[in-house]
Amino acid sequence: MKELGAYLKRTRVSNGVNIAEAAEDLDLSVPELENIESGNVKAFKDLYELKANIKSYAKYLGLDPEKVVDQFNGFLFEHTSKISIEDIKKAQKKEEDKQDKKIKSPYTKEYKPKTNKLPIFLVAMCFVVVFVAIILVIGSHHKKTPTRTTELFGEEIHYEFAY
Repeated sequence: MKELGAYLKRTRVSNGVNIAEAAEDLDLSVPELENIESGNVKAFKDLYELKANIKSYAKYLGLDPEKVVDQFNGFLFEHTSKISIEDIKKAQKKEEDKQDKKIKSPYTKEYKPKTNKLPIFLVAMCFVVVFVAIILVIGSHHKKTPTRTTELFGEEIHYEFAY
C-alpha cells in the first residue's frame, strides 16, 4: 500500500497540486489524503470507503481508476490472505469474551429482537374470513332474480327485480 500511496503522491506533486487543494476538491480532510499517500490503512475504519476515496483520488489525478483500484485490491488480498486460521479463532474468542464481560444488572433489560411470527389463531381467522367471503360471493351470483309476470293487453310481461 505504501507503493500505491507514494505513486499517488508523486502524481499529485507532478501535476502541481498541493495536498490542501486536493483535499478540498475531493471533499476529504488533509489527514485522510496524507494517510492514503503514506499507505496508512490502519487510519481508516471502513476499507470500502477507503477504496472509494482512492478511486476518486485516482480519477482526480488523471490516472486510470480501475488500475489503481486493482493495485489496492492486490494489497488487500496479500494482507488478508496471510491471516492464519488461529489468528481468526483468537479474534473470535476475544470478541466472545467481550460479550461475556458485559455488566449485567437486574435493572438492565437485555434487548431481544422481536420475531415477526403471527399467532396461529390470527392466521386461522384470516383463512375463515376469506373462506366466508368466497362463499358469500359465489352464493350471491347463484341466486335467482325474482320475477313477476303480468298480462297487459293480452301480452305477458316479465319483470325482474334486483336487490
